[in-house]
Amino acid sequence: MKTLLYILALSSILFASADSADTATCKKCHPTIAAEFQSSMHKKSSIYDDKIHKAVWDKHPAKAKGDYKCAKCHTPNATTEKEQHEGITCISCHTIKSVDKHAKANKNVYSKKDKTFYSAEAGREGEKVEYKKTTSWWGNKTTVGSAYHDIDYTNENYYNGQMCMGCHSHKQNSHEFSVCTTDEAGAKEKDSNCITCHMPKVDGTATTVRLSKQHAFHGFAGARVKPEMLSKYIEFYFKNANRGFEITVENKAPHNLMTHPLRVVQLRATLIREAKQTDLKTHTFVKIIGKDGKPAMPWLATEVVKDTMIKANEKRVVKFDEALQSGDKVEVVLGYFIVNPKALEKLNLQDEKEITKFTVLKSKHFSVE
Repeated sequence: MKTLLYILALSSILFASADSADTATCKKCHPTIAAEFQSSMHKKSSIYDDKIHKAVWDKHPAKAKGDYKCAKCHTPNATTEKEQHEGITCISCHTIKSVDKHAKANKNVYSKKDKTFYSAEAGREGEKVEYKKTTSWWGNKTTVGSAYHDIDYTNENYYNGQMCMGCHSHKQNSHEFSVCTTDEAGAKEKDSNCITCHMPKVDGTATTVRLSKQHAFHGFAGARVKPEMLSKYIEFYFKNANRGFEITVENKAPHNLMTHPLRVVQLRATLIREAKQTDLKTHTFVKIIGKDGKPAMPWLATEVVKDTMIKANEKRVVKFDEALQSGDKVEVVLGYFIVNPKALEKLNLQDEKEITKFTVLKSKHFSVE
């Protein structure tokens, strides 16, 4: 009976097409990656799992018509409500053949080759691994590849980050206004791009079929998942002066510190003098979109109302008026809200603890000589 069940389980994988495969199927050989993916915002991209996305969609006029405008990226390839619950799947990303560039929004072009997935691995850039079993004249059996799917390592888009640009480049609304933009400068180089930053190498094998010491993190580090992985792209510099001091915040990322229009970044500083702690002025960085000089929902926006967000590769100097003394210490904290506190009630998210909290991205202490 156990043998029969094994054969049936194996057959379900072997004969499943790429379109029908899901995360549960991939988990059989990629348990660590699948576990990371389950907690990712790619997996939770749909209105069923992302409360912020649902809150915005509930306000969209197209909802009443049942015209889900966000499906192209938030639930790609889904044709049923059950598939929409899956959000973005492993198959969604690993079958992107290329990206068509358009003014309004880019478009992913998916491979039609069944059971063949794109991947990237240093040293294998020119390989296509197809499953096959051979037997020599002497009876020695050799197996190449995986019985479950073939792997194409030749797609350069998986090495330079261009495969992300179908959904993460830009989005224009009906007014031809870009509601969000990620500079494609971060998706050009093989050694440093959106994949190397948001999917850094972590310990553990990528698959149980061929063991490896490390794999690319499939939780996708970002504002809502493992932000500490991105803290190394922020640096602080301290400068004391006669009438105050300066904190320089360096953003080493090739895009705005935060690209989502709902995000709010804050720099907080605390002066520690002897046993007393004094909170200093909080500096806030935002990029607010809207209409007629006021904040508005993305589909209504026609302009940038306010933009103080720290830009790509920028060193932002922030001045504080407090004069420091020898022996003082200054604690600096850079963090963010994933939803602008002023927009919480409008989106009915004011009671969501995980959404209303302030998340620390990086902190550092400076001592005054």
